[in-house]
Amino acid sequence: MRKRQSWSATQIPDQSERTFVVTGANSGLGLATTRAVARKGGHVILAVRDEARGRRAMADLTAGLPESRLETRPLDLADLESVRAFADGLRRDHARLDVLVNNAGVMAPPRTLSAQGHEIQFAANHLGHFALTGLLLDLLAGGADPRVVTVSSTNHRRARIFFDDLSGERKYSPMGFYNQSKLANAVFGWELHRRLAQAGSPVRSLLAHPGYTSTSLQTGGPVGLVSLLFGRILSPLAQAADQGALPQLYAATAPDAASGQFFGPDGRGELRGAPTRVRLAPTATATEIGRRLWEVSEKLTGVRFG
Repeated sequence: MRKRQSWSATQIPDQSERTFVVTGANSGLGLATTRAVARKGGHVILAVRDEARGRRAMADLTAGLPESRLETRPLDLADLESVRAFADGLRRDHARLDVLVNNAGVMAPPRTLSAQGHEIQFAANHLGHFALTGLLLDLLAGGADPRVVTVSSTNHRRARIFFDDLSGERKYSPMGFYNQSKLANAVFGWELHRRLAQAGSPVRSLLAHPGYTSTSLQTGGPVGLVSLLFGRILSPLAQAADQGALPQLYAATAPDAASGQFFGPDGRGELRGAPTRVRLAPTATATEIGRRLWEVSEKLTGVRFG
């Protein structure tokens, strides 16, 4: 495994001719990703659930980067109608898209259902990003060095997909269903890579994970022991969001980052460090699981990839 210990956001190539969409861009990893790309001249569309927070984040970024090109658009990934509205608006106002960073997520809340009746973590972390990618794929195909970067987690390696109970109606575990959503991200990123390559598409599909990073993900959703563990006990061990965002920034911008690759921190246990290529669980690349998840996702979202 080749390490890139010296790689940092300062080594991102010039992005002044490229347009990015970053989901969950108003805080944490999304904000760090937006800031790093904007510093290199990229036009970043902040896709945010809370417009007021998105505008505040954009104002702060613009104050420090007077030449940056930023815009904020509302997107609730847990609501497929919101995903379609976002995609329609983007297609109306932009002729192409160069990079989509599927970053936003929720972690370990009490069992909650989305607007369409899906378990909220599977809906927001996977189904929303699946639909968004499919609806924007033609814009990406016309982009310059186009990429889709999907953010997963090391937790995908200890997960399984509950195909017989995706909504947790029979049995629900907050972390078990979070892990399921992160495995779904990994399966989707790999299966998208396989299908794009088979079709001869110029779009690359890459994956990344941030290691153990301090963000609102650990404090904004979890309850009970999960909140105590991640929000308080382990928080001193976490790295900053600017460091945790490096694997997804590498996947989004590095010239040698290839489709199908998975990037994470190079430190012990992949908890922290500089970006390096890491392994996907065999489950994530299993053909039958990829096919089955793809078919289920198309059915639940109504989105089919051209």
